[in-house]
Amino acid sequence: MSITPTDQDKLTPRTGQDRPELQKAIQEIVDSGFAGVQLRVHDERGEWVGSAGVRKLGETAKPATNGHFRIGSNTKTFVATLVLQLVADGKVGLDAPADDYLPEFDLDRQITVRMLLQHTSGLFNFTGEYYPDGTVVPGIPWQGQEYVDGLSHTYQPEELVRLALSKPARFEPGTDWSYSNTNYVLAKLLIEKVTGRSLAEEMQRRILGPLGLSGTVVPGASPEIPEPHAHGYYRYEDAGQWKVVDVTRMSPSWVSAAGDMISTTEDLHTFIAALAGGKLIPAPLLAEMCKPYPKIGYGLGVFVQETDCGGTVITHNGGFFGWGALMYSTPDGSKTLTASLTTGDAALDFAATAEAFQKAQQRLVNEVFCGGQAGSADETAEPAQPAG
Repeated sequence: MSITPTDQDKLTPRTGQDRPELQKAIQEIVDSGFAGVQLRVHDERGEWVGSAGVRKLGETAKPATNGHFRIGSNTKTFVATLVLQLVADGKVGLDAPADDYLPEFDLDRQITVRMLLQHTSGLFNFTGEYYPDGTVVPGIPWQGQEYVDGLSHTYQPEELVRLALSKPARFEPGTDWSYSNTNYVLAKLLIEKVTGRSLAEEMQRRILGPLGLSGTVVPGASPEIPEPHAHGYYRYEDAGQWKVVDVTRMSPSWVSAAGDMISTTEDLHTFIAALAGGKLIPAPLLAEMCKPYPKIGYGLGVFVQETDCGGTVITHNGGFFGWGALMYSTPDGSKTLTASLTTGDAALDFAATAEAFQKAQQRLVNEVFCGGQAGSADETAEPAQPAG
């Protein structure tokens, strides 16, 4: 097949010179304290990819625009999609008690599969809970030297669930909303119980394979991340001294299916465009997925946000120490923004890093979905917590 110059132009990603406003935006994010950023935009002007910052501290090379990265809670959208495919196949009831599928945990019979996907189950978050009055109830170790010492530790998903179930529920099932990673570990176990296959196998069979997502991995407890990839870092205080540690290689079993997957900006674009475009689940279930809980704007594995310029975006972002990931689409899948951010050795504590991440995502959303106009996207963003 011969390719005309016009066809070739369509196949070649646009450069920073073509979209200087996008290159400027990601450079400003790096200047705010992030080590590196890679961005991919698909819109009416075609595809643009770019990166800024460094792939590794102490080096000068920029992050690869096709680099792999840990996607954090973007994993939840993949898992929710898979559960809804099982609902479409008649293997799972969306409003059936989750206990029907996972009787070994003796879950409250009021908790439905829908409540797991929408974070309305009330189940304690195994990474810890933060209450309005300032009370903090810890879960697994996820800060400081204790977290660093446990980077290679392997947690079993059942272990995480039982820890959560040993703590008081936040509220009666279905009466409120609270982001809990426990919900998605239960969703993983439900998928495996119903299908008789591992989550990785079922994800490959139903989503990754059909969409050709060759850069996306369900790692389990493996600390490996495919090349090319940037490096993520965790800065923390220990015994009065600040330390910076490379957290690129770690066992993501501590977060399991609530945030363990690895992907690329291209694969995330393909996935969210296909999902929003109706290619992965039937229209009625896609409508259920994108029906937001009024308090927070969370559907079933996705946030539904209004932009300042009057539009709507379907999104789920993710992040934990070292890594941040952005995934946005218009409701029809025609315009997408996918990005990876890595943290370095900037003097930012956890709260400051979370704030910088939120400002970065708002900056990019405004640039891509609102033509750069002032203001920010609706701040119904993920909570500032691990795998948020």
